[in-house]
Amino acid sequence: MFTPRTFAETELLWLDRLLARDPFVTLLTTGSDGLPELTRIPVLYQRDAERIELRGHWARANPQSRHNGAAKVLVDGPHGYVSASWYPDKEPAARVPTWNYAAAELRGQLQTFDDTDALSELVGAISDRFEASVGQGWQFDPSRAEHGPELRAIVGFRFQVEQVQLKLKLSQNHPEANQRAVITALDALATPSSQELAQWMRWHREQHATGT
Repeated sequence: MFTPRTFAETELLWLDRLLARDPFVTLLTTGSDGLPELTRIPVLYQRDAERIELRGHWARANPQSRHNGAAKVLVDGPHGYVSASWYPDKEPAARVPTWNYAAAELRGQLQTFDDTDALSELVGAISDRFEASVGQGWQFDPSRAEHGPELRAIVGFRFQVEQVQLKLKLSQNHPEANQRAVITALDALATPSSQELAQWMRWHREQHATGT
């Protein structure tokens, strides 16, 4: 991911925020033809200091489920169009439109597994995580005979992260007045996506103002 120094971040709290808001990621591996294979997939995220692991599962029929080894994960964040007309200095500085966004690219190693106990634990953990997110309580029950075929139809993975690349392009390359104007304009659009992007801009400004 092309990341100019101005937009590069190293604080892993931003990765925490990205995966808390959207744990539906893009998992990339290299296919047998040398081209990328990708799966859009929900994951469980765990971080202990700088040790980071993602877990999830594929359908066994997915060719990517046979891959062990090097892989990338792309994590999406808030994003949105920024009009040049919002900048107070748009005329003297000859400003042009742009796109603000936050994203992460993770590099690491995939380890697959298909033993029943590990898959049962994984599916139960995924169900608990996402049922809670919608206020429901459905639970995976490994003792039910009907769930046996479901487990045999999937392959689990652990993704051990070796490198984190965080990119926050949030107008920090602009003067203070322009940053404030973009936040105001995004808030005024009053859409969930524009207001979320404005909030991320505020968080980023606060972090750098306090140095934490």
